[in-house]
Amino acid sequence: MTTTLDKPTPETGAEEGRSARSLVDAVFRAREIAIGGALALLVLGTWIANPGFLDDQGIKDLLLNSSILVLLAVGQSVVVITRNIDLSVGSVVGLTAFACGHFVSGTDHSAPTVVLLGIALGTVCGLVSGALVSFGRVPALVVTLGMLYIIQGIDHAWAHGEQINAVNVPDGVLALGSGSVLGIPYLPLISAAVLAATGYFLRTYRSGRELYAIGSSPDAARLAGIPVRRRILAAYAFSGAIAGFAGALWLARFGTVVADAANGWELTVVSAVVVGGVAITGGTGSVWGAALGALLLTTIGSALVVLKVDSFWQQAITGVLLLAAITTDRVLQVRTTSALRKRSRR
Repeated sequence: MTTTLDKPTPETGAEEGRSARSLVDAVFRAREIAIGGALALLVLGTWIANPGFLDDQGIKDLLLNSSILVLLAVGQSVVVITRNIDLSVGSVVGLTAFACGHFVSGTDHSAPTVVLLGIALGTVCGLVSGALVSFGRVPALVVTLGMLYIIQGIDHAWAHGEQINAVNVPDGVLALGSGSVLGIPYLPLISAAVLAATGYFLRTYRSGRELYAIGSSPDAARLAGIPVRRRILAAYAFSGAIAGFAGALWLARFGTVVADAANGWELTVVSAVVVGGVAITGGTGSVWGAALGALLLTTIGSALVVLKVDSFWQQAITGVLLLAAITTDRVLQVRTTSALRKRSRR
C-alpha cells in the first residue's frame, strides 16, 4: 500500500506569498495610522492651548516649514529601504542652495532653470556616493559621512563668508517659495506631488519592489537576478536629486542663503524616516510613513514654539521618538516573522 503526499501547487505558493505580503502591509499600515493619530492629537492639544495655532497663517507656516523636510525624507526613504543611508543630504541642500543663489544673483533666470540646476548638482553628488557604496563596496555610513564633510568644505571655501541676499534673487524664483494656488502654497503641493509619484513607483513598478527585496536580503536579491549595484546607485542618485531640488526650493523659500544652510538636517531627515516606520535595517516601510514622520517632527517644533517651551526639548523628544521607533521596528519584525512561520507551517 502506498501513500501519496499532496504537493503544494503553484497556486498555493502564490496564495501564501500574497498572504505574507498582506500581513506585512497591514502591520505597517497600522504603524502609519498610529503616527497619523499621534500627529492629530498633537495638533488638537496645541490648538486647545493656543487657538491661534490653527489660524490661516499658522496652517500656512506649518505646511511651508514641513515641505522641504518631507521632500528630503522621501529621498532618504528610498536609500534606507535598500539597507543603506545617506548622511550627506543636508550638506547637498546647502551646496545647491548657495550654488543656485550664486548663479541667479543679479540676473533674470527663471525658476525652472534654477530647479534644473539644483537637481543636476544634487544628482552628481548622489552618483558619487552611490558609486562608492555600490561598486566600491565601501560602507554607506563612511561614504556619506565623508561626502558630508567634503561638500561642506567645498561650500565654505567657495562662499568665503559671502551670503546670497533676497534682493539679488529674481522675483520669479522667490515666487516659487511664496506663491500659492487657491490659498495653498506651492511648496507643499510640490512635496505632495513628489511623495505621491515616489509612493506609486515603489508600490507598482518592478524596479521599485526590487528595492525592498534588496533591503530584505541583498544576497537573495542578487541570486534572484536583481541588479543590486545598479539599483543602489539609482537610489542614491534619486536621493541626491531630491536634495538638490530641495536646495533650489530652499533658495526660493528663504531668499537669503549662507554657506551652512541646512546644517545638521541630515540627522533630522533620518529621524523623520525612522520615526515614520521605515526600518533602518531596510526592506520595510513606505514614503508615506516617512512623510508623516517629517510632519510630526515639524509640528512638534512648531508646537513647542507656540507653547513657549525651550527648544532643547525638541531634540530630546526627537531622540525619544527615534528610540521608540527602532524598538517598535524590532518588536514588529520578531512578531511578523513568527506569524509568517506559523502560517507557512499550516
